[in-house]
Amino acid sequence: MMTHSHDPLRITHDRAAARPIQLETHGLDVIGDADRRGTPRMLFWPWFGANVSVLGLGYGAFAFGFGISFWQALLAGTVGIVVSFLLCGFVSVAGKRGSAPTMVLSRAAYGVRGNRLPSVVSWMLTVGWETALISLATLATATVFTSLGWGGGAETKAVALMVVAALTVVAGVMGFDLIMRLQTAITVIAGVLTLVYVGLVAHHVHWEAVKAVPGGSAQQMMGALVFMMAGFGLGWINAAADYSRYLPRDSSSLGVIGWTAFGGSLAPVLLLVFGALLAGSSPRLSRAIADDPIGALTTILPTWFLVPFAVVAVLSLVGGAVLDIYSSGLALLSAGLRVPRYLAALWDGCLMIAGSVYIVFFAGGFLGQFMGFLTTLGVPIAAWSGVMLGDLALRRRNYDDGDLYRPHGRYGDIPLVPPLLTLAATAVGWGLVTNTAAHWLGWQGYLLQPLGLGGRSGAWAYANLGVVVALVLSFLGTLLLGRRRVRAQEALAPSPAPGEEFLNA
Repeated sequence: MMTHSHDPLRITHDRAAARPIQLETHGLDVIGDADRRGTPRMLFWPWFGANVSVLGLGYGAFAFGFGISFWQALLAGTVGIVVSFLLCGFVSVAGKRGSAPTMVLSRAAYGVRGNRLPSVVSWMLTVGWETALISLATLATATVFTSLGWGGGAETKAVALMVVAALTVVAGVMGFDLIMRLQTAITVIAGVLTLVYVGLVAHHVHWEAVKAVPGGSAQQMMGALVFMMAGFGLGWINAAADYSRYLPRDSSSLGVIGWTAFGGSLAPVLLLVFGALLAGSSPRLSRAIADDPIGALTTILPTWFLVPFAVVAVLSLVGGAVLDIYSSGLALLSAGLRVPRYLAALWDGCLMIAGSVYIVFFAGGFLGQFMGFLTTLGVPIAAWSGVMLGDLALRRRNYDDGDLYRPHGRYGDIPLVPPLLTLAATAVGWGLVTNTAAHWLGWQGYLLQPLGLGGRSGAWAYANLGVVVALVLSFLGTLLLGRRRVRAQEALAPSPAPGEEFLNA
């Protein structure tokens, strides 16, 4: 990861401008205590900037896809977003207790090499997110070109895909310097232009139509709530400690939790409200958002604002994809791949392009694929989160930095209980979710009938219970089975700082 000179919580524009952009060669470097500074309040900005995107407007239509009313969508969406970012806040506490990225701190629970399993899952999640974002950017570009009469067919999609993929891969390979410069500009512009968008399309909101949207069942509300959790906080939780690791270890834990949750939740909740108002006012727009969220939102804009909005919307998606490709490369390193960081990012970029080609040119619609992806990977990520949160709750002392990199240190190499608990919780979780987006995932939901929940076509089939159940089971299991192991670890004297030979363990 990054050293003191790359601290994202205090880097200034002047300093960034003065330093030439260079290829980053850092991998899983240790952040020393002397390089930690700042206050929890500073966490608001990276979390807010990472989640202020016009894509958030599309979640209003996604919520209606579960067959619920506006007020139900608002309740389910708000609770799902806030709770999921509160979980991110709790995991962020691990960052200020340790000196490493989230997926390295996870070694305290899983062991140095046992942690490779959740690292692989984290890698899959970030690659999936970057693929989804690049696909959205491509589809949005094609929609805008069609609206302007400039084409919009397969050729336009192919060119757009090449351009946005190239931007993402180049930034991901170059590393932190280029990413931070891009992200700083994109965050400010996207926030301002989103407010302009809201002002320009507010007249499309028709409250009577929104109120007339029929309500749904408790099971449908649960499905929307879990979908929001998976789409927001649970999509970030495997990187939640990456910002807070730059804070001093005596920083307020409540402050870390509060500012993380507030910064991550504020923009998505506000965008969800307005997005639901738009989608509820027009069933046609709501259906269009399901296939092409960003592109559909541009169709109600005045022509003079269409191009600048589309450019900013695409750039905000590229900005998110850049962060994902960077994190996915680091996840590969944490999983044990011994290559330079930039080669790991390049490999992930190739996978991202292949996945985007499938979604853009061959998949039948975006929403089904996206929901299937979030639900399927949301279960093991929730199971990992439960273990991580349970292990963190049991600890009374800071992490030992050196032993996070030593297979024979206090955290062990491959302890049996955490991986087995994760696999068991995932197996139960997959038995309680269904996925119709891909036929090869039709085996999921195998516990719905035996548990009397109506089977794969019953009322609970699309409630996504498995995500919540996996998190709760792994959390309670860790509290029950991990206490003695944690106490034994914390009774040992501090170990020496790790040398270079341990950093890529």
